[in-house]
Amino acid sequence: MSPADKAAQIPDELEKLVDQPRVLVRRGGAPRKDGICVVYWMQRAMRIVDNSALNVAIEAANVLGLPVVVYFQVIPNYPNANLRHYRFLQQGLRDVAEDAAARELTFIVRRSPARLEEFLEEVKAALLIGDENPCREPERWRRALARRLRIPYWTVDADVVVPSRVFGRSFVLLHHFRPRLKAELPKYLGTPVNEPPYPHWRLHKRVERFSLADDITEGFTKLDRTVGPVDSFIGGTHSALRRLGEFVNNELKDYEETRNHPETRGTSRLSPYLHFGNIGPLTIARAVNKAVAEGKASAAAGDKYLEQLIGWRELAVLFVRHEPNYDNWECAAPWARKTLLEHAGDPRPHRYSLRQLEHAETADELWNAAQREMVQTGWMHNSMRMYWAKMILNWAPDPATAFDWAVLLNDRYQLDGRDPNGYAGIAWAIVGRHDRPWFNHPVFGLVRAMKGASMARKFDAQAYIRQHGEPA
Repeated sequence: MSPADKAAQIPDELEKLVDQPRVLVRRGGAPRKDGICVVYWMQRAMRIVDNSALNVAIEAANVLGLPVVVYFQVIPNYPNANLRHYRFLQQGLRDVAEDAAARELTFIVRRSPARLEEFLEEVKAALLIGDENPCREPERWRRALARRLRIPYWTVDADVVVPSRVFGRSFVLLHHFRPRLKAELPKYLGTPVNEPPYPHWRLHKRVERFSLADDITEGFTKLDRTVGPVDSFIGGTHSALRRLGEFVNNELKDYEETRNHPETRGTSRLSPYLHFGNIGPLTIARAVNKAVAEGKASAAAGDKYLEQLIGWRELAVLFVRHEPNYDNWECAAPWARKTLLEHAGDPRPHRYSLRQLEHAETADELWNAAQREMVQTGWMHNSMRMYWAKMILNWAPDPATAFDWAVLLNDRYQLDGRDPNGYAGIAWAIVGRHDRPWFNHPVFGLVRAMKGASMARKFDAQAYIRQHGEPA
């Protein structure tokens, strides 16, 4: 059934909610007649503040005269997640619980083996609203769920500024994407987030829930606990908003000069919060624009930052949405594939195993510092991410292995790993996606090459190396 056919089954009083590009009707039809609530299945947009998916659920509930139940299910097998990721996730859930209580929204957390469909039946859900997520496995979950459900199911594109369906395709280069994005942005940035009033209806039904005072990973016997939590980032909307305030009030003014200086940490460091949905890009973009309007930063600094937040990030989302092989070598730009294969037999300056890379045991101290920053803090400076991935290409046996190793390390240690931004960044660095051919070099061919000596001249590399030296 086409989206148009599905939408045609929606009752008139709800039609305006699905008639917007941010909403996808995955299963149409009228809400359950004896339903007693609308369920928002929170997954990617893990926040109450500025959450357009939650807002759609509240608007639908207001039309139906029903309460909203926010539901989060903890599963033991999030793809490639480990204890570091789960701890950050739990910190975020505690903020969700506090913010939901402040709005008098019912928030329920359960853990596997609980099943979403059983919960929907238990609370007699009239309608299910969920989050969009372009990554392969979450999309598979949504498609399978839509086939099994007996109630309407809509998903909302809550973690981009411009809904991805507006564009309908990916783009080769940022400057191809930029005009289309610029034309759409005023429609989404120019008006306040629609925070619908909520009459504070409560679910008059006792429902079992998991206490977030307990460890959400207890009993997860197959969970990788070798990658431990970090204290460099605390998960949740409250930490995200504090970090945003520090950035726009004190650091944005220097962004043009410091953003390429890893030793100064001259970036917003909001990517872990964006990945976990603790904060949305609209919240950040509006705060940046407000700071510029108040004279706290120049328009040029604001524009530079917003190009990273919206331009590159949403280009990455489109890449993952439309490229089935976004996390492996098969996504290579055609020109890059050809030249990398031509240079596949070139001698490597060094050959390192995956274990040596993981433990930062190379002859390149700048690269080692970047690897240790990631392992020790759960984050790596943007400029170093490019160099980090390109050196893996320079040292791995072949481009396909280089891509696999970069994805494995990125997803294992980065708090913002397992994310479209990370996959697009690796694809840019190793296989030329969203880039153009450059000068011919050994190993790299026409893929843009980077060298440690030239990289080190751009900032105080020794200071960065000292910051991320050998662990005590």
